[in-house]
Amino acid sequence: MNEEMKSNAVAFYKMAYEGNPKKAVELYVGDQYIQHNPAVEDGKEGFIAYFEKMHKEYPNKSINFVRVISEGNLVALHSHQIWPDNDQYVTMDFFRFDANNKIIEHWDSIQQIPNTSANNNTMF
Repeated sequence: MNEEMKSNAVAFYKMAYEGNPKKAVELYVGDQYIQHNPAVEDGKEGFIAYFEKMHKEYPNKSINFVRVISEGNLVALHSHQIWPDNDQYVTMDFFRFDANNKIIEHWDSIQQIPNTSANNNTMF
């Protein structure tokens, strides 16, 4: 079950991020979708609207998944996002799944990658 949830979380986020959030919701979201990101409205329609707007405004962004971790009914994605003008972010998304391996809840944390660092370690 954990491997299916992990692959579903990656496929869901990649599909939405790359411009098809409606299909992502149809394929990977359960009966409800609880959203904890304060910039995105709660529910499926709020998620779709947010990602459609983001894709229209920033079609040339990209995402790479660095780590995918699961425990119980939760999956965590550690990703690297690159936006126009080389604006880069490290993101951590957490998804809760129902008994049918469908996503029903989401939390995230986003941090811009700075140009300088006090150490030589990457954020990945």
